[in-house]
Amino acid sequence: MNDLAATALPDLWDRLTGTQPDPALWVVLATLAAALVVIAPRPVWLISRNAITIAHEGGHGLIALLTGRQLTGIRLHSDTSGLTVSRGKPYGLGMILTAAAGYTAPSLLGLGGAALLATGRITLLLWAATALLALMLVMIRNAYGVLTVVLAGGAFLLVSWLAGPQVQAAFAYAVVWFLLVGGVRPPFELQRKRRRGDAGDSDADQLSRLTHVPAGLWLFLFHAVSLCSLIGGGRWLLEV
Repeated sequence: MNDLAATALPDLWDRLTGTQPDPALWVVLATLAAALVVIAPRPVWLISRNAITIAHEGGHGLIALLTGRQLTGIRLHSDTSGLTVSRGKPYGLGMILTAAAGYTAPSLLGLGGAALLATGRITLLLWAATALLALMLVMIRNAYGVLTVVLAGGAFLLVSWLAGPQVQAAFAYAVVWFLLVGGVRPPFELQRKRRRGDAGDSDADQLSRLTHVPAGLWLFLFHAVSLCSLIGGGRWLLEV
């Protein structure tokens, strides 16, 4: 038994940290096209945006924990809105970083994923995403949220364990393209809502109250992070 564990653990570690061959350029471009197909048309976006919401609320939750706040729960709703609740001081750096993490999380996760793919670490990306979703599931506090996170985590788990290298590569590239491109759209949606006066309690407005910096500047930061991540991550993905 000990010999089996001694053999299996190094093999598992090698599989996790090892590199896989880059896909062909046409696969990278095809996955970009697939991401655009589920982002650009509004009817499809209303469904696929659930994945962006997972990243958005997960970003709030992760930074809340990293800054010492007590994360009490995350809710994901069928209209693609969400709510992350944490306890701690209602002001200060931890609260500011937590509030700023939502709109920047999808793009920054995409950028991190692109960095992993640029070094050929497809398996590491898939397993890391599965682990993050499993940890997030523990904090979900409503049925719809559980359903969406289980479906997302199940997809990563099935692909990472059952699919061949080519399918894994295509799936990983599609996910990262989706985060990079999809992360650009929510700040523009927030901008339109603010113009209509429908976003008085948005992340940008909360940050404005916390920092006394105009909400428009926080919105500019969201745009800058998403667009710079798309440019930088896109360059990495296309270098195959």
